[in-house]
Amino acid sequence: MHVIRVLFLCVHNSARSQMAEAFLRKHGGEAFLVESAGLEPGPLNPLAVKAMQEVGMDISGATARSVFELFRQGRMYDHVVTVCAEGEAQCPLFPGVVRRHHWPFDDPAALVGDEEQRMNAARRIRDAIETRVKEFVASLHDTPEA
Repeated sequence: MHVIRVLFLCVHNSARSQMAEAFLRKHGGEAFLVESAGLEPGPLNPLAVKAMQEVGMDISGATARSVFELFRQGRMYDHVVTVCAEGEAQCPLFPGVVRRHHWPFDDPAALVGDEEQRMNAARRIRDAIETRVKEFVASLHDTPEA
């Protein structure tokens, strides 16, 4: 069985890419080798951690990683997915990448309002990411060359 290698990228690797990685692990299972990284790795976003805990997923122990370190290590991916508008133009080109995808999601770090409003927005982001990941998995299961 061919394992599909996927990298999720965003600026800080603190929320969106971490959520996408967790959801692909859940919905893609052993068919995927998944990692996430950022251009400027930062601490995990507490709203993202809490939103994921609400759906039974614990990302609190995840560590933000530098995309440039993965690049220097010569990592190869079948799919590189940017999950933020800021990351698309700044992402390095990975040798051997079969497909690049851009899924722009709002940044949980930029949410405004009181705690409840920001949490509701974080839930919407989480749910949108999960939906997109499920669609991605389904699309790859429909194409034998994936």
